[in-house]
Amino acid sequence: MARIGIIGSAGRMGQALADAIAAAGHEQAGGIDQGGDLAALAAQSDVLVDFSAPAALEGNLDAAVAAGVPIVVGTTGLEERHHWLCDSAAERIAVLQTGNTSLGVTLLAHLVREAASRLGEDWDIEISETHHRMKVDAPSGTALLLGEAAAAGRGLDLAGHSARGRDGVTGARQSGEIGFAALRGGSVAGDHTVHFLGADERLSLTHLAENRTIFAKGAVRAAQWLVGKPAGRYGMGEVLGL
Repeated sequence: MARIGIIGSAGRMGQALADAIAAAGHEQAGGIDQGGDLAALAAQSDVLVDFSAPAALEGNLDAAVAAGVPIVVGTTGLEERHHWLCDSAAERIAVLQTGNTSLGVTLLAHLVREAASRLGEDWDIEISETHHRMKVDAPSGTALLLGEAAAAGRGLDLAGHSARGRDGVTGARQSGEIGFAALRGGSVAGDHTVHFLGADERLSLTHLAENRTIFAKGAVRAAQWLVGKPAGRYGMGEVLGL
C-alpha cells in the first residue's frame, strides 16, 4: 500500500484520483490546491501525483525534491522550460512525466512508433484529436506524445517536422511532416487517431477515452510503480514494461 498525495485535488482529475486510490487499496496521504501546504503534503506521502497547472510545476518539483519523494507529473500544456525542470529534478528524485496516464494510450504510442519505423517514408502521418469544450491547450498533450512517438520511429525531430493550423493556400504537403488537427466541443474526454496514409491504402490507430477515470487509474498504477525507484526520468512505457 502506498501513501499517495494529490496536487490539484479539487479539480475533476483530483476527485477521480481520490476514487482510484481508494479502489486500488492505497491510502490518500492528502490533497492540496493553490495556497495549500505543499511541504507538509510531500512530507507525509510516499509519492506525489500532480495534475495541477504548468505554472505550478516548478514549486511542485521543488517540494518533491526537498522531501525526497518521487512525483508523477500528468499536467499537460508543458513547454520546453517545464521539461528542463523535470530533467533537473530527476537528478535527485524519480520523476515520471507523461502527456497521458492511460494504459491504452501508452500502448498506442508504442504501436505508433513501431508503425512509423516499419512503414516507408512515403506514408504520411496525421494526428487528429477531439476534447471537451473546456480544454485550454491544443494540440493536446496526448497528441504531442503520439507525435513524438511517430517522430522517434522515423528518427525525426518533431519540432522541425510538425504542421499545425493549416489555413488558406498552404501549398502541397511537405514530405516527412507530421500534421495535427484539434477539435473541441461537448464533453468528450479524449479521442485520438494517428493516420498513416500511403498510396492506395491507409492505416489508422485509434484510442477513445470514454471517462477520465482511465487516466486516474493509470496515474495510480504509475505512482505505485514509481515508489522506491532511483532518481531518474521515467515514462508510462516503463510502467507497462515496453
